[in-house]
Amino acid sequence: MKRTSGRSRPMTIVLGLAVASVIAAGCSSSGTSTPVGTASTGAGTQNGATQNGGGAVAGQTVPTANLPVLQTVGKGEGQLNLIAWEGYLQPQWVKPFQQQTGCQVNAKYAGSSDEMVALMKNGGGGQYDMVSSSGDADLRILYAGDAHPVNVNLIPSWKDFYPAFQSPAFNTINRVHYGVSLQWGPNVLMYNTKDFPTAPTSWDVIYNQKYKGQVTVPDNPIQIADAALYLKTHQPSLGITDPYELTQPQFTAAVTLLANQKPLIEKYWSLASQEIFDFKNGNAIVGAGWPYQVSTLKADHFTIGTTIPSEGATGWADTWMLAAKAPHPNCAYMWMQYISTPKVQAEQAVNYGETPDNKLACPLMNQMQAGSCEAYHANAPQSYFDTISLWKTPLATCDNGQSDCVPYAQWVSAWNTQVK
Repeated sequence: MKRTSGRSRPMTIVLGLAVASVIAAGCSSSGTSTPVGTASTGAGTQNGATQNGGGAVAGQTVPTANLPVLQTVGKGEGQLNLIAWEGYLQPQWVKPFQQQTGCQVNAKYAGSSDEMVALMKNGGGGQYDMVSSSGDADLRILYAGDAHPVNVNLIPSWKDFYPAFQSPAFNTINRVHYGVSLQWGPNVLMYNTKDFPTAPTSWDVIYNQKYKGQVTVPDNPIQIADAALYLKTHQPSLGITDPYELTQPQFTAAVTLLANQKPLIEKYWSLASQEIFDFKNGNAIVGAGWPYQVSTLKADHFTIGTTIPSEGATGWADTWMLAAKAPHPNCAYMWMQYISTPKVQAEQAVNYGETPDNKLACPLMNQMQAGSCEAYHANAPQSYFDTISLWKTPLATCDNGQSDCVPYAQWVSAWNTQVK
């Protein structure tokens, strides 16, 4: 995916559920390490997990799964090299971290998930420590052997995460964690309330000829999953059960729907600022976007509405993932500890326009910006979260072990050659 807010940047969520020498050392410099399978304090599962990760793909293994994890965090190495979305390393929270730990943060901003995957090749090449990867990149990084297991027992605020984000399928495989969840957000239906006095109840409005030339959607191959989610309800004979695991007939149907949608599209947006501009100037009256765009337009007193239609919606979730050859593992763990705290989670959520994974961040968000907790659904009821299908990497091997799912490379090709 591409993620830029326009500033300087399925799993169904169930909140009630519960360098080569570096590899050889188990990603430890001055800290102590132990094999992943070794029990750690307070947990009877691997890697210190208190919940099972459900991200395993039948017939596939993560090459780095048995690497040892730190058991104590040692002295910081003085540097921390991060691959991140622009806007994720703001001075507001990076400077205090540097002052507290002595770890100098060096940022490499990536413009897309594909770029992040490329930068993480060969375990980050012994150059990069971590990446703020999204669900459409996570499994590509994991199954390539480019991520290192993480001991979440060393991250105190992890216990304060909503359970769904403690051991999610996109960063936890067979109870082994490869990073720590960060923030997430839904892909919502946006509409001009002057044109839609009543909120649309279905995504069918973005496929309706009535709104030709007035629709805007993200410029992203993962948008195929949004079409699949729509077809899951409206063409049940296709047998779609997971919008990210599509057989060839299911995939073809989703791509055809999007190809037929093309004449309706005013713009495939790659920057949130583009969508904001198009709504403000009347170029678009309906489309798919993020809570950030909605919040920005409302702050400008624009007549914008938002909803999750009856078919549900997709969503993205980010992880600070540890590189297999991270040269500064102690500073990396210090970063995971810091970035998971309620205050820093709240700062990033308000600054970037997304939803924190730490459930204690909500009241702090409202202190920083009145109404922001509600605006970004940080306190939404269970029924809201049940409607969101979070991004995951489309793989050729389905979760059931069958090799008849369409892999992500074909999603990219179809998006660029058949849809756009």
